Parts: sequence; C-alpha cells; structure tokens
Amino acid sequence: MARRIARVVSTLVVAAGLLFGALLILPAALGWQRYVITSGSMTGTYDRGSLVYDEVVPTSALKVGDVITYDPPQGAPGLVTHRIAAIDVRRDGTRVYHTKGDANPTPDPWTFTLGARTQARAAFHLPYVGFALAALSDRRLRMLLIGIPALLVALSVLAGLWREAGDAAAEAPRP
Repeated sequence: MARRIARVVSTLVVAAGLLFGALLILPAALGWQRYVITSGSMTGTYDRGSLVYDEVVPTSALKVGDVITYDPPQGAPGLVTHRIAAIDVRRDGTRVYHTKGDANPTPDPWTFTLGARTQARAAFHLPYVGFALAALSDRRLRMLLIGIPALLVALSVLAGLWREAGDAAAEAPRP
C-alpha cells in the first residue's frame, strides 16, 4: 500500500512539474513574452503575482484599451504593464501614449513614444503563477527543488542495489 501511495504522489509531482514547465516553455516557443505582475496597479485585471503573457504586435496596431508592457520613461524602475488610456498623434505622425493602471486613480505622470516597430501587448494571464516563478529566482529554493528529488532517486537506487545484494547473498549456496 505504501508503494502505491508513493507512486501516485511521485506521478502527481512529476505531472505538476511537467505542466509548470510547459506553462513556461510553450508560450515562449509561440513567441509570447511573460512578465510577473509585482505591484497592485492593475488589481482587478491582473492581481499581484499573476503571470501575464504578452504577444508581440506591430506598434501601429495598438489602440486605446490595450494593455501593454513597456519600459517607462523618466527613470521609473523596471517594466510597467498598464492600459493605454489615450493616444495622441503629433503633426509629424508620431504617436504619443498615455497609460494608466486599472487600480490607479489617475493616469501615469508620463507620456511616451514607442520607437520600435513592435510592442508587447497582453494576451492572457495566469493568476498567482507568478509567485511560483518569482520563488524560483531564489537559488536556495532551486537547489532544494533539484536536490531533494535527486537525493530521493539516489536513495531509491541504493535501496534497490542493497535489496538485490541481499537477495543474491540469500540465494548463494552455502559451503
């Protein structure tokens, strides 16, 4: 009975690991970028800890209401995932973007242009999965997640060898 439970648990752990790996690798293979939401500025749409997948689209395809992930101007740290609140077009045709976090009472204090031909636009998200991804950035946790299964495999192999050696010794003719 204990072996059956151990098999079921190990199968579930492997399946969960494969699913988590697929969630990280498959979207990247399809050209999507992933970002972990670390602030509450988009709460209600993307809560803290959500893993947001962005598709890369032509900048010209962006419209008011799209959620984009961009590097903000004026020294704001890190990337920002906010909704486009307005797009102004200058006389020379340059598009100037105004953004706002859904949970923020006021628009962002900056406006900006996007010089690249493409831009990351939110496609879908997975609530709270970002917390697991962020936890994996801790070296000690990664070592535990790799080390403990490796140790269990090594112990299982040693137990099997020990059992086989005992069986062989029991079957050997005695002088």
